[in-house]
Amino acid sequence: MTAVRRAARAALPSLLLIAGLAWATTSCGEKAASGTAGTESAPAPSGTAWKEPSSYTYTLTSSEGERALIGTFHVTVRDHKVVKAAGLDDSSRRVVKQSPAAVPTIAVLLDELAQARRENADTAEAEYAADGHPARITLDWEKNAVDDEALYVISAYEPAHR
Repeated sequence: MTAVRRAARAALPSLLLIAGLAWATTSCGEKAASGTAGTESAPAPSGTAWKEPSSYTYTLTSSEGERALIGTFHVTVRDHKVVKAAGLDDSSRRVVKQSPAAVPTIAVLLDELAQARRENADTAEAEYAADGHPARITLDWEKNAVDDEALYVISAYEPAHR
């Protein structure tokens, strides 16, 4: 009995060390993968980055925070530029009337996400549709700051047929 207890006790520190290293490795990986800054809630399919086509239409619902770009917009993009933006509610109609250049392409929204990640925003998350285009982008630059958030929901995305 004594020999067995000593062997078990001698193995215990090694097992604890191995378990601790495994936990630390897994935790670090999970922190990078599940921490809010730089996270993708659902990565782009097939591990490939979505490439914005030169022409497409989409509906953008922009909310959260104190910003000019609030509301729901139907957006037409040609040659990587917004050529038409229609406001679908009072807020978005006001934006289109006062600042039509404020309505972004999807690439501009992805640039904002990338900037938030580079600057270690508290939250910089994206969810992707099955075809790889972003469907939702959530940003919060500082956790305890008021009204610095942005939520972009992208729907009715249709690449232009050539």
